[in-house]
Amino acid sequence: MAKKTFEQALARLEQITAELESGELSLEKSLEKFNEGMALVQFCSGRLDEAKSQVELLLHKDGELTGVPFAEEDGGDPNLS
Repeated sequence: MAKKTFEQALARLEQITAELESGELSLEKSLEKFNEGMALVQFCSGRLDEAKSQVELLLHKDGELTGVPFAEEDGGDPNLS
């Protein structure tokens, strides 16, 4: 299976939200969807935190605006550790 992106996770989260809001799911299915949604929220939050770190590096490196390349999806930027 291909690695999920932020956009795919967000789209799935929106779909789950609509399903839960419909009120047509059983309690058991609702709990399953809720748990899936919470995992997606954690994934999206992590990706946003990574993006925020990269923007902060760009804005604060040596007190000057300096370009810092975005990390690859699989490896991350070793300079962020």
